Amino acid sequence: MTRVAELLGIWAEIRGEPEVERARWLAVGFLHDALRDEEPERLRRHVDQAFLELPGKVLHGPGASFRLREDGVEDGELLHAIAFHTLGSAEFGTLGLALFAADFLEPGRRIREDWRAELRERAPEDLEAVVREILGARIGYLLEKGRPLRHETLAMWNHLSEGQPWASALEF
Repeated sequence: MTRVAELLGIWAEIRGEPEVERARWLAVGFLHDALRDEEPERLRRHVDQAFLELPGKVLHGPGASFRLREDGVEDGELLHAIAFHTLGSAEFGTLGLALFAADFLEPGRRIREDWRAELRERAPEDLEAVVREILGARIGYLLEKGRPLRHETLAMWNHLSEGQPWASALEF
């Protein structure tokens, strides 16, 4: 979580995000995996109906989002980014796109390090293209392994492919 938050903080600074937005980027980085080690069946009892069928290893995002909402967090964009950071979402705002990318690109990952480093470098100024490349690689991997594709992931790909505008923080 720390590596993701640090990466998001760097990107927010490079992008010239206002201080309050930088704080949100750091917060989403620190909070997105807060329940990663929680027992999946325990999380399943507390997530929204739409997430009940998810595999246990991806329930931590919806679980953390639910817990934060229960604790009084009202930032819809932040909650949505956390809930869908492993699946992707066609309804992401910039914060969600950044978290999706940073979670995949954080420096601790040892697979395809040069490619990930190049994407990390490009992300602040070309976030949408970087996310498209990440999502394409993830979908390709799932197809190669014969694994199912989630409708949220496909909807995000279609949204990217159609060049539709992303949601703004004001819409959440």
